[in-house]
Amino acid sequence: MLQAAREAGLRGIAVYSDADVNSLHVEVADDAVHLPGSTLAETYLNSEALISAAGDCGAEAIHPGYGFLSERADFAIAVEDAGLVWIGPPSGAISTMGDKISARIRMLESGVPVIPGEELSVPDGADHLGALAACAARVGYPLLLKASAGGGGKGMRAVHEPKMLRTEYEAASREASAAFGDGTIYVERLLSGARHVELQILSDSHGNCIHLNERDCSLQRRHQKVIEESPSPAVNHQLRQAMGDAAVTAAKAVDYIGAGTVEFMLSPKGDFYFLEMNTRLQVEHPVTEMTTGIDLVQKQFEVAAGLQLGIAQSDVGMSGHAIEARIYAEDASKGFLPVVGRLALWKPPHGPGIRVDSGVRQGDVVTTDFDPMLAKLVVHAPTRQAALRRLDAALADLVALGVTTNIGFLRNAAAHHAFASGSITTEFLDSAPISEFAEPGADPSVLVAIASAAQRLGMERAPSDIASGSVDEHTGHSGDPFRTLSRSFP
Repeated sequence: MLQAAREAGLRGIAVYSDADVNSLHVEVADDAVHLPGSTLAETYLNSEALISAAGDCGAEAIHPGYGFLSERADFAIAVEDAGLVWIGPPSGAISTMGDKISARIRMLESGVPVIPGEELSVPDGADHLGALAACAARVGYPLLLKASAGGGGKGMRAVHEPKMLRTEYEAASREASAAFGDGTIYVERLLSGARHVELQILSDSHGNCIHLNERDCSLQRRHQKVIEESPSPAVNHQLRQAMGDAAVTAAKAVDYIGAGTVEFMLSPKGDFYFLEMNTRLQVEHPVTEMTTGIDLVQKQFEVAAGLQLGIAQSDVGMSGHAIEARIYAEDASKGFLPVVGRLALWKPPHGPGIRVDSGVRQGDVVTTDFDPMLAKLVVHAPTRQAALRRLDAALADLVALGVTTNIGFLRNAAAHHAFASGSITTEFLDSAPISEFAEPGADPSVLVAIASAAQRLGMERAPSDIASGSVDEHTGHSGDPFRTLSRSFP
């Protein structure tokens, strides 16, 4: 966001708390404002503090990013009431699409296909188990219990047989209440063998609405996306057009303005069903940018300023293939347990067709205060096969020492014949033994020692070359020992 603001000639102002005072975004912003408090409720989830910070530094607009308050209708209203420009969709669209039940109703009214299901309505004081069992019988097994106000896989449980129903319902409702303050659950048919395919849409305040093709997010773990790609290996031109038309219809049904994503489940037979709409910029938006050449954040700025899109549907092309992998500080061999520690060495890959979006740098401390994502690694190539090769090489080049990461897991998952052939479903990772993908995590203290030794070795061998970035005339590599051990690019 800060880079896009700078390219647009705008002054980008960041906010930070005590927990991330030394973070990269604070360093690269044109200015930064401290949010007082020690908890997320007091800082990043405090709309009054954020709006006050904007006023203190003379900001004219607020971009919510993704996460925290980005999909809170009350925050959008508060921003506009304060006389600031909200760089996001209308509060009404956020409210309607943020509630799974109201979104389903609106889609049904608009002719967008939805997965069979219904809201679980339990009167106060009634036996919820009886109502739940009756609802489940009408929908049919296997089914999915989903939080009405949920997202990101929270408050979601699969139920394959009646005896699982009560336990999974109580777990889903409890998790939904804790995460969203609303334990309302609805019951939906679980589609077996389906893929997760989403459409990026753009709308302006002048009535223009287009889609920017699809992203395939079927490689998931516990309903959390792991690797995303565009185009989908399961979508042809005819299906893309039909899904695109449905996504535009969905956006228009809530008078949407700005960038958003309409998610669908795609059945093995090629039928698609509305899943939800994310009323914000998606984590995986770079794959769309790399295949269409359209900067989504710049478009958000332009639309918020009242400008027209300047792009017709016929102008949207698709160039090559892009894949994004999410790099996390977590140990896949221990159930993807988040890890903490200092990034003793952090060297992202570079080269043609490689993009790394990251908020960390070497020396940063990874804590439990925030999501453990370290970076998004995105590659682009003329074909899917070439993109897969580039992804594997880029992951091999990415050096992260000091904390355990999921890099090995990502390489193994992307190289698996099911993913390489483009035949996976959303159930793939959760149904396969983790031993097929996970590598035992190394002792972080050992990694720190290796990183320190490598840095000393590099400085002793070629300090001037490392500092200057010069290249050896025989090997074609720089004096950096970690660069000579990995692939380099012209």
